[in-house]
Amino acid sequence: MADNDISQTNSLPDQHLPVSSRHFELLTLGDELLLGLTANTHLTWIGQQLGRHGVELARNVTATDDAAAIVAELRESWARSDVVITTGGLGPTCDDRTREAVAEVLGQKLVFDPEIERAIAERFVNFGRKMTPNNLKQAYRFEHGDVLPNENGTAPGLWVEQDGKVLVMLPGPPNELQPLFTEQVLPRLARLGLVLEGEAYVQMRTAGVGESALETKLQPIFDRAGDALSVAYCAHPWQVDVRLSSPDGRLSMPELQAVAAECAALLDEDLVCYGHDSLAKVDADLLRAQDRTLAVAESCTGGRLANVFSDVSGVSKFFRGAIVCYCNDAKMQILGVPESLLEQHGAVSDECAVALATSVAETLEADYGLAITGYAGSCGDVKKNPAGTIFVGLHSPQGVWSKKLNYTAARPMVNERAITVALDWLRRELLRAASRASVPPRRANLAG
Repeated sequence: MADNDISQTNSLPDQHLPVSSRHFELLTLGDELLLGLTANTHLTWIGQQLGRHGVELARNVTATDDAAAIVAELRESWARSDVVITTGGLGPTCDDRTREAVAEVLGQKLVFDPEIERAIAERFVNFGRKMTPNNLKQAYRFEHGDVLPNENGTAPGLWVEQDGKVLVMLPGPPNELQPLFTEQVLPRLARLGLVLEGEAYVQMRTAGVGESALETKLQPIFDRAGDALSVAYCAHPWQVDVRLSSPDGRLSMPELQAVAAECAALLDEDLVCYGHDSLAKVDADLLRAQDRTLAVAESCTGGRLANVFSDVSGVSKFFRGAIVCYCNDAKMQILGVPESLLEQHGAVSDECAVALATSVAETLEADYGLAITGYAGSCGDVKKNPAGTIFVGLHSPQGVWSKKLNYTAARPMVNERAITVALDWLRRELLRAASRASVPPRRANLAG
């Protein structure tokens, strides 16, 4: 190992400092990130997780797989941080150099761990594959450190407490990294007092109201709370999240929840939920609570609307299915949309959206039918329905309606907004149906 100026003394971080004062840095490692071959989703995801637990990620650096680059970046981050997190470079191939580079910076030896070897070998047996010798590279850990078992891959995570700091090393694949982080890393950091055990803020997720209008509506409530309240807005297509916190601790969590409850009463249907649930998850909860079913028909969104529901756990309880009918022949042959309707009004029209929503509900025997048809790209009718024109159809036990949207943006953004508007419209109709039936709407509670 190369000489370095970092001692090898093992000690715990000072647990008396407030969580908000902790300095966290993230090193995302891999040539594929800098070449644009893989999106750096780790920054977004880890930043969100830390933020929920009272810590703001101070810095992220993305470096190549070059050992010298890793050493240089880690040495810089380690010198000023309480916690350093690395992602990637723990695998079995020649370009996985993170473990060795970190050992050089920390001045620690890497030792072979037979327990890791057994776990790797068992994983290969379970997959019916032969383990090649290079996989043993993953069986090394730091002499003065812990192993974070990886149930979803062969490379375990690694944990080191040294010089009053913590180093967390995580494998690159998200399906391995994310469970490790939530199930092992966050609980360990909480026990050391480096993050909060619970969430640090109350989040209100809203839909259908713009960021500036939302602030104008809620500001009188926030003014009454005083300067102890911190408010942050995060805008998404057709949605805005509002986070309420008290960084200096003058407002307790029950006091923050009381402010949020006052906002909720003012927002009414514009409040989607407290917390982080998606619109699809909220719709799913409402459908299950009312014992109702849903089917969807899609044209321009090409199956993306169905996909947001299929990602929800327990989808089979309410989701009857989806039909993607892009061309007019598919609309006629699969869903029975009359040819005369398409000739008279066109596939991008209120009439077609209504026909699609009604037909898919009847065909798949669902209580609700949701349909999207439109011009997401450059193929629109410039005069009548230019690109960005979308029609959403909603069939319900109370009736069927359509809604027209105009949104000029790139095709993926137009589709994303169309899906969000459709989901929000369904949510509002389900809330009204619950109110008519005197069924309390199911929303995530403040504590959750």
